[in-house]
Amino acid sequence: MHIIDLIIFIVFTGGIVVFGCSFFKGKTSSDEFTSAGRSLPGWVVGMSIFSTYVSSISYLGYPSKAFSSDWNAYVFSLSIPIASYFAAKYFVPFYRKQTCVSAYSFLEKRFGLWARLYASACYLLTQIARTGSILYLLALPMNILMGWEIHVVIITTSVLIILYSILGGIKAVIWTEAVQGFILIAGAIVCLGILLFSMPEGPSQTFTIAWEQGKFSLGSFSADLSTSTFWVCLIYGIFTNLQNYGIDQNYVQRYHTAKSLKEAKFSALFGGYLYIPVSALFFLIGTALFSYYQVYPELMPTENLKTDYIFPYFIVHQLPVGLTGLLIASIFAAGMSTVATSITSSSTIILTDYFKRIKKNSSDKEDLFVLKFSSGLIGVLGIIVAIGMLSVDNIIDAWWKLSSIFSGGMLGLFLLGYLAKKVHRIHAVIGVICGVMVIGWISLAEHLPLPGPHIHEYLAIVFGTIIIFLVGFLLSLLIKRN
Repeated sequence: MHIIDLIIFIVFTGGIVVFGCSFFKGKTSSDEFTSAGRSLPGWVVGMSIFSTYVSSISYLGYPSKAFSSDWNAYVFSLSIPIASYFAAKYFVPFYRKQTCVSAYSFLEKRFGLWARLYASACYLLTQIARTGSILYLLALPMNILMGWEIHVVIITTSVLIILYSILGGIKAVIWTEAVQGFILIAGAIVCLGILLFSMPEGPSQTFTIAWEQGKFSLGSFSADLSTSTFWVCLIYGIFTNLQNYGIDQNYVQRYHTAKSLKEAKFSALFGGYLYIPVSALFFLIGTALFSYYQVYPELMPTENLKTDYIFPYFIVHQLPVGLTGLLIASIFAAGMSTVATSITSSSTIILTDYFKRIKKNSSDKEDLFVLKFSSGLIGVLGIIVAIGMLSVDNIIDAWWKLSSIFSGGMLGLFLLGYLAKKVHRIHAVIGVICGVMVIGWISLAEHLPLPGPHIHEYLAIVFGTIIIFLVGFLLSLLIKRN
């Protein structure tokens, strides 16, 4: 790595860490740590939501997916406007009225403590898997650039993120995410420009080659549910994004940080809609990489690299000095923002949904200690998962499958409580049991000789949600409460 690139990378990355640590206060409350005193402007919260969405999974995973196949995974982004609309219309006002910052306190009021603990446990599992996936992707470019051990990069990066998350709380995380959002967009635009204008016949050659090879395809429109068709990705996206906006602590916690209801609504719309063109930018980078290496096959890596390495390889070997450092800093910015979000939101859930159960009258000092200790714990668990990801071929596939399974269909439980007023605890319990059985069947069908049609693992969240809602709702009509 050239000394100029190294300086740029260190300045950007180190600056983010220092900026996040600057929010440290000698005296702070647990409420300020988790909700920033409801003082943040909507555009900052919106950029934070956007940065949370992007992460290294988008920055490296989407170009990898577009390079190796097509734009099928982009269909996921097309579902975001639906979730953003419902968030601004219904979810944001609903959560702003709640006194507790936990997204799952509502479930306890409706169905009892079991429902809250079930949903929060699903959330924690999802965030640990997400943290591990992102830390793994953060380590890839540095492994190629510097030859550093991936394990060392994962651990070092985690320590830096945990540091400013613990010192500054949610306010530090949101402000650093806003800054990181601008950095990652700038880096992606610069990289795409270089790819397009490096073609011998100009930018149009990129699109000509890609179109002839079917690289812009959004997937098959068949009704097959066992493969990643257009409809599978769209339905998966709708359910996943409704869950994100409706019951994901990452988002719900941000609704509480905005200084007014109007600003909170704006943040939900702004963060979601901005992701649509930016995710298209990442897919276009992957497509441009495909065309680029068709024209310059001699520049293709000779070693047998996984597709997740293609974009970092291009950054290292084809970008001019200075821009390599900027792009690596952008990738780090994307990953650090999302990991910091997962750490702070998960620590909030551990405090509100678990520790407060054990010690209801804890002091604010004790609450702060739990928040900071939990942040470190989630970071360590993320490191373990990241190291386990070394054997994965494509991170997008792995993450989407894990998130679909770990969601546990909790969106269905939330919709039962929110929409079906006559549903009671017993109906919800039976619904969740049935939903978990269906999720287990879908997840294991490819690996065990189970009967019935095989359904793509992306759809575990879809069928789990539907089964929980339908079973609970129908039972409420058939079984009268004693």
